[in-house]
Amino acid sequence: MLWFLVVLAAAMGALALLLLSGPQGPLPWFGMLSGLPFHADVDATRQKLVGAVASGIFLLLLGSAYSLHRTLRNMHFLWGAFESDSCGRAVMAPDGTLVHRNAAFSRLILGEPERRFAKLTTSSPPAEGAGGLGLLREIARAGGDGHAQICLSGPSGVPQWLKVSGFALGYPHGHVLWSVEDITEQRRVQQTLAEERTMLVDFLENASIGFFSADSSGAFEYVNGTLATWLGVSREEILLSQYRLADFVAGRGADPQKPWSPFFPGFEGAHGEVTLRRADGSEFQAAIALALTGNPDGGTLQARSIVRDLTTERDLRETLHASEQRFRQLFEEGPTGIAIVDLKGAVIDGNRAFRDMCGRGRNIVGRSVTDLIAPENREVLTLLLAESAEGKVRQNPLEVRFADNAESSASLSITRLEGADGGLSGHILHLFDTTQHRRLEAQFTQSQKMQAVGQLAGGIAHDFNNLLTVMIGFCDLILQRYRPGEQTFADIMQIKQNANRAANLVRQLLAFSRQQTLQPKVLNITDILAELSNLLRRLIGVNIKLDVIHSRDLGLVRVDQVQLEQVIINLVVNARDAMKERGGTLSIRTSNVHVETPVRRGTDVMPPGDYVKVEIADTGTGIAPEHLEHIFEPFFPTKEVGAGTGLGLSTVYGIVTQTGGFVQVDSVVGRGATFSIFLPRHDDETATREAPKRATRVPRPVQDLSGVGTVLLVEDEDPVRLFGSRALRNKGYKVLEAKNGDAALAVINDSPEKIDLVISDVVMPHHDGPTLIRAVRERYPHMKVIFISGYAEDQFRESLEREPGIHFLAKPFSLDQLAGKVKEVMKE
Repeated sequence: MLWFLVVLAAAMGALALLLLSGPQGPLPWFGMLSGLPFHADVDATRQKLVGAVASGIFLLLLGSAYSLHRTLRNMHFLWGAFESDSCGRAVMAPDGTLVHRNAAFSRLILGEPERRFAKLTTSSPPAEGAGGLGLLREIARAGGDGHAQICLSGPSGVPQWLKVSGFALGYPHGHVLWSVEDITEQRRVQQTLAEERTMLVDFLENASIGFFSADSSGAFEYVNGTLATWLGVSREEILLSQYRLADFVAGRGADPQKPWSPFFPGFEGAHGEVTLRRADGSEFQAAIALALTGNPDGGTLQARSIVRDLTTERDLRETLHASEQRFRQLFEEGPTGIAIVDLKGAVIDGNRAFRDMCGRGRNIVGRSVTDLIAPENREVLTLLLAESAEGKVRQNPLEVRFADNAESSASLSITRLEGADGGLSGHILHLFDTTQHRRLEAQFTQSQKMQAVGQLAGGIAHDFNNLLTVMIGFCDLILQRYRPGEQTFADIMQIKQNANRAANLVRQLLAFSRQQTLQPKVLNITDILAELSNLLRRLIGVNIKLDVIHSRDLGLVRVDQVQLEQVIINLVVNARDAMKERGGTLSIRTSNVHVETPVRRGTDVMPPGDYVKVEIADTGTGIAPEHLEHIFEPFFPTKEVGAGTGLGLSTVYGIVTQTGGFVQVDSVVGRGATFSIFLPRHDDETATREAPKRATRVPRPVQDLSGVGTVLLVEDEDPVRLFGSRALRNKGYKVLEAKNGDAALAVINDSPEKIDLVISDVVMPHHDGPTLIRAVRERYPHMKVIFISGYAEDQFRESLEREPGIHFLAKPFSLDQLAGKVKEVMKE
């Protein structure tokens, strides 16, 4: 435009010069050419033309100057915009040099922008971050434009992302306009969004719960990897195949009217549990939450659901339940009593052991723990609870008894129960049942008492029975000289009877202390009662009815018949004395009893097993409750003064206990008492093997007690030996005497004749009786033996049962008892 205006002004100036030249000048030609008339007045015309041309030239130059001003102003404005643009701008000549660049370009292209940018656009292979700028340059030079993103090393080595655009310039030809924009922050945001999108996808794919989306036909639009794994099918197979939601619903099946819903027909909720079927046919329970969007009628419905596999949850729930059950069982079945109480002392929970201590079957929850304890222990327990609340620990447990179960006692300790915040929320009471311990202490005390009496009885029995044997024996020898009607005979009988009473008293002491020598045999109690029935009727008198009830198929027992008869007679006599004023009924019942669990009575515990029970019941006055736990103690009075020895029931207890049985008593004052004897039932196989012995009874004295044979009498007490030798000689036996075991062996070795029977004391100095007999039987294995003793040690009583051919005669014995026993053994 500028050049065009200059040329036009020059043309107009030349025309004006032509018009003003010469007299003829170009004016005539002008007229001819213009068709105007030619006037002669040339000067006037020339002046007008010159003025017009000059005016035109002036106006033209004025317009050109104004246009030039506007152009320069626009160029300045564009130049300022080019320089101040935040994007880097640069013009590159065809040879690759930068004709111009703005400040932003220099800031973005660090270092030496011209050299670095030229390198980026010409390097092959591309230099640092070039990423195709050379190709972009060629495109722009060819008249096109394009864009590329490159990454350069920014300040401090931080990556810098640039968006580079190339545009072709129409003029000058071959020049390229470059635009550079910093997109580092944009790329960072895009990368963050991409990472978050990846994380979201990863979360959905690998979440611990399943996700799926289905359309109105039940076809899957989305399934995450977790649900696909649960179903046993890959995501691609589910989405690309013809699978429908109903294909995976088991149990009652999906609703055909609502193919997008996994719930059974008629289910109206959006949350529920369903049974899903895996590809292999197995099933699992799942909880599904369903959300619907769109309109099912318009075909735009989408069902988006969250699926939770309940298998692990239920396994955990079952594991937790099993753990709770184990803990509850440990808590409930533990041998130690445990109670949990709140800050006010009210019982929150207590295990079975604690409830049993407090009183079986009682509801203890909500009750004050101090109310469950005996009154004498409540004040101390309250103090201990207060100390526990303050954090004090009592080293020694508290011995307590219970208000509703006076027989129970326990050792109580308290610990703090803290809540989740560490604050005090209650107390835990630990109670160790000391009832059995107390009973054991009582048993030990009773055992010591019995042991003391036993030691006393054992200490006096040997010497006392020797004295009584001499007294009774020589009374029998003297009585042979007098007739029953003579006064001397009666006087001697008084001496003998009182000696027998003294002997019976010693036997009772030994029975109570369980130190007597028993000779057990397998017997039927029915037979024993049948033989005793006549004697028992004479004992109780006519005003008391005797009722004996035998059980069918009664089991056998292994007992000492004489001692068992003594037990029955003692109990019958006691029952008679309880009914002597008004009469009544005495019942004796037998039965087989099977005990399932241990039975505790007093200090005795009867273990489980099979027993034969003998029950002796009366309808007399009964026994006071405070006396029941003492009636088996020696010399405890159950009758008026002078009516008994105080050893009757203790003898019963001692004999039954030594036999391996148990005695229990139940009584109601004014209604009578019942004594129950439990004897271990003997097995049938052993009973059959010992059946012949069962029928063997101790022979009653016969009229003819004489006999023949050689008897060796070994006794360290001279009076006893003197009585025995005289008694046997009077009955026709030849008697050899020895004072001890050594002397007896010498007599056996020196005797020219055969010795048929050895009668030996058990307790003797040097060689005792058992030692002597073992030595004799080494030489004479079939030697017949009778031991005589007023007291035998445990070891001898046990060996007496094992050794065959061993007989026993307890001191004191009479002349007839000695002669009868000798004749019995000699006949074997």
